Amino acid sequence: MADADLIPVVVQDAETGRVLMLAYMNDEARRRTEETGLATFWSRSRQQLWQKGETSGNTLGVLEVEELKDDCDGDTLLLKVRPAGPTCHTGSRSCFAPWLWRKIAQRALDRPEGSYVTKLLEGGPRAAAQKVGEEGVEVAIAAVSQSDELLIGELADLWFHSYVVLAARGLDPDDVEAELRRRER
Repeated sequence: MADADLIPVVVQDAETGRVLMLAYMNDEARRRTEETGLATFWSRSRQQLWQKGETSGNTLGVLEVEELKDDCDGDTLLLKVRPAGPTCHTGSRSCFAPWLWRKIAQRALDRPEGSYVTKLLEGGPRAAAQKVGEEGVEVAIAAVSQSDELLIGELADLWFHSYVVLAARGLDPDDVEAELRRRER
């Protein structure tokens, strides 16, 4: 199939508005999506139709596809969905998650030998939580008595280990963002 026969699809979480992924559809993929309520796309690498979640189980649909519409030029689609799990192959809810989270989520999925993230995850949430505690104290000390550069370094360590805790618990940074949005009200 020629790429000219494909139309880009922006997939968005209907509840939060967050962009989850970019994919492509041809006429058949669009027809199947509309008929089944399951997000179906065209894989440019495999040159075949694929239904989101057919291998991972993370579907974007079954009566949860809320809206499929063309843009003003008719050359892009917007698919609003209620995801039934992570969208990204890394296990992240969005393919557009922060780069550090994507890296940690991928390490949690692959568990490469020799990886510091793998080591922490093998120790369970307790091992990662211990590091968060240590780094939190170091951030507090740096904030009141050390240079900006040292504070930034300690905050980087804290953020990194906080992401590892989320991965160890099977959570996502989106969960934290949702809680912060809830508190804003």
